[in-house]
Amino acid sequence: MISGLTNENARSASECGGLSHRLLSSLTPRRWSYSKAAASRRTPQVANATGAVARLTKHIVRSSLLVLAVVVAWTAWPQRALSAQADDVLLRAMQAELDRNKAQLKMEGAPAPYYLEYRVAEVNEYEAHAGFGSVTMETRTDMRFLRAVVRIGDYKDDSYFGAGQGAAEFIGLDDDMLELRHQLWLITDRAYKEAVEALAAKRATLKKFQIEQPVDDFARAPAVQLVGPVVKLDADPQPWRKAVVDATALYRKYPDIQGLEAFVALSALNEYFVNSEGTVTRQGKNFYRLGLSAYTQAPDGLYLYRSPSFAASRLEELPAPQRFVALADGVLEGLVKMRDAPVVEEEYRGPVMFVPDAANDVVTALVGKNVLGHRPRPGANARTTGEYASSFKSRVLPEFVSVTDDPTLAEFKGQTLIGHYEIDAEGVKAQPVKVIENGILINYLLGRQPIRDFPSSNGHGRAAVSGPPSPGLGNLILTSSHPVSRDDLKKRMLEICHEQGKPYGYLVRTVASNNLYPLVIYRVWEKDGHEELVRGAVFKELDTRALRNNLIALGDDAEPSNTIPGVASSVISPSLLFDELEVKRTETGKEKLPEYPPPPLIAASK
Repeated sequence: MISGLTNENARSASECGGLSHRLLSSLTPRRWSYSKAAASRRTPQVANATGAVARLTKHIVRSSLLVLAVVVAWTAWPQRALSAQADDVLLRAMQAELDRNKAQLKMEGAPAPYYLEYRVAEVNEYEAHAGFGSVTMETRTDMRFLRAVVRIGDYKDDSYFGAGQGAAEFIGLDDDMLELRHQLWLITDRAYKEAVEALAAKRATLKKFQIEQPVDDFARAPAVQLVGPVVKLDADPQPWRKAVVDATALYRKYPDIQGLEAFVALSALNEYFVNSEGTVTRQGKNFYRLGLSAYTQAPDGLYLYRSPSFAASRLEELPAPQRFVALADGVLEGLVKMRDAPVVEEEYRGPVMFVPDAANDVVTALVGKNVLGHRPRPGANARTTGEYASSFKSRVLPEFVSVTDDPTLAEFKGQTLIGHYEIDAEGVKAQPVKVIENGILINYLLGRQPIRDFPSSNGHGRAAVSGPPSPGLGNLILTSSHPVSRDDLKKRMLEICHEQGKPYGYLVRTVASNNLYPLVIYRVWEKDGHEELVRGAVFKELDTRALRNNLIALGDDAEPSNTIPGVASSVISPSLLFDELEVKRTETGKEKLPEYPPPPLIAASK
């Protein structure tokens, strides 16, 4: 493991990127971008071309954010908020149009809105990608993205369905009050008309099931005011640009490496939110991300991957540029060594240990995704979705394990947690929530869309820059009532091997976060405890059932992992020990090797 802030995914660095890349992978910008190719504001045609490039780098690996804490009492927020709001043209424009539309918005033959909200994401970002020692993409982005929601009906039965979930658009950067209000007016009108159609479509859908709606459509929430400071992007990108170029130039040292990319994304995100209930928030966050992706093939054609990434909300928590290059060198050296590592046996069923870097991905995939209180589709009888949908008040983990999500926690062991926030994307105060207590599922993480038995938000409505809010993680923390040291955990694994007559157990250091494929895995020999690197393993039944029945111990060595799979979150898990998991030899991932060797590096450089 490289760092407690790292994470891995079996994807290329070109599929990773900053906030603007993930937004622009599905939207065409109207005005925003500056890049190496053009230092002036783009025409729509050039902007579309930039969107095409951005789609090459869609979705995520890992990233991070900093919420600048406002050191005031909650009771003092309204006065401070009013003062800060008066100096902010964007907030004043949002509030002015909100008040005007609340008073005047009404279409003949349709009900007036009972709720309105505006959410604006203002992004300033530098991003660079490199491959094989050369910059492949470099962008500087300035943009504002508005999402407007208009709800008609009432809290029990409203229009938040399909197209009624809001209208979105890019808006002006220039703090022109008239321009901003004009754009807000237009998008509000569009959102209102879509809400009218959505309410009719929703009621027609519910009639098909001939059932009463069991819960309200929207949870009430008290108004809050928090207008924090605006954050800026002050980092010098040039050392990081050089670092990703130098890191990918290492292919010259390792000719067996077939794919090598790196990226850096430095971002400042300011989010503005107002609603008709009286909530006004402005929250600033910084994201600093750095990552590498490499692959090669073993002599038998099996593909081998590594894709470490680093995410932090303080720039100094990233590896320094020279350190990143050194870490990249170590990753590539390890990949080359892995080519000659032995392949795992065809069948194995026995103890397996995951260190925190791998354990965090296991917890995210098997626990994190299943404690989110997503509302099921209309007509469904389930309380929520996911594998814990029917597990409320049932055992889902061993009785010595508890899980809490605490977005109010800003740091862990001196490292900032990007899952920290004060107000969620729906204007609700963040709060710690114990979701699993002594192995029993007692809660779900919720936004303002209720589910059965859970009528209120617990401050976990999260949203990506362009998307609607939904339940999401903040800082998910796995704990044990009886933690043991990592050394003792390893000793216990070898004791089980001895009891079961197995010559070795498996130690997993890194998995791919998207499918839990073991990227770095060792045999640990029972006789003397030495570790042997192996390859070609895949887990047969690493699932929620194994987590409930086969997890026998947790370490005392918890480390955080910062990620943005859409929204910023952190997961904190110690090492995990399973008494029995099935490990098989993979049957996929093999292709023919290149037919001839790469060009001579000396000749190619001339």
